[in-house]
Amino acid sequence: MSYSLTVSRDDDGRRLDRALRSLFKSVTLGEIMKAIRKGAIRINGVRVKDGATHISAGDELIVPWAKDEVILPKRMGWGKIHVIFQGENVLILNKPANILVQPDTPEGDSIITRVWGVLGTRTPAAVHRLDRNTTGALAVALHGDSLRALEELFKARRVRKIYLAVVNGKLPEEIIVDNPLLKDAENNTVKVSADGVRAVTKITCLDSDGEYSLARIELLTGRTHQARVHSAHIGHPIIGDRKYGDFHANRAAKSVSRPLLHAYELAFPDDVDESLAEIAGKSFIAELPSDMKEFIQARRLKL
Repeated sequence: MSYSLTVSRDDDGRRLDRALRSLFKSVTLGEIMKAIRKGAIRINGVRVKDGATHISAGDELIVPWAKDEVILPKRMGWGKIHVIFQGENVLILNKPANILVQPDTPEGDSIITRVWGVLGTRTPAAVHRLDRNTTGALAVALHGDSLRALEELFKARRVRKIYLAVVNGKLPEEIIVDNPLLKDAENNTVKVSADGVRAVTKITCLDSDGEYSLARIELLTGRTHQARVHSAHIGHPIIGDRKYGDFHANRAAKSVSRPLLHAYELAFPDDVDESLAEIAGKSFIAELPSDMKEFIQARRLKL
């Protein structure tokens, strides 16, 4: 039994073997490669024996698997998503605390599985990451072409990423932290090290009461835990950060149960791919979460 399908815009330009793996999740990689080697897969009627062959939107694929082996999108009901902007190709969300961007178990709760559930399709994909307990603006691509275009923008550091954080002590007016970061993948920690990769962070003091400061943090590079590690490195760790923060400062801020770090703004350049025209030159602001807003107001810090 064979099955015919038309390649969608989301798989345009992808390698045949990789597209088949995502389209037919119940078929093993071994079965896919065997079918390719035997010429059992056709593109527009032509047998293909090279998995690296690129496919295009509109191509007709014929595969030797039954239609019921296709994993269709499943609607899930994990919870709500907080939409800042929704276009045809891009979704900008305000991520809450205590949730992963990607699921750590199959079908587990995460921002992406919530998006899948709300939109009824598994096509959307996160373009960047925020830590479990970091809140704020998150870009999600709704189609394959916008995903590739957004990935290029982030890779080229053309998206401005602004965070707000409450840090310990009185910050100087402005400081550029240019210290390489080395990741320990096994322990999921990061440290400043000459053996690491370059990381640059611009930290500006918006207001301070002497004990705490409200900081504007701009990531000029995008490294794991960059804002948290660089803030701690200059002696002003983020309040509530149990991994890189100050034990006594965290203990004094009794009401704080997570790092007070929020991805406040994502700003996109004017000259972008056609698939990103709806966000060209635009800036998106994510409202502060209630715990951070309450802490700032209690200390009478001004944004």
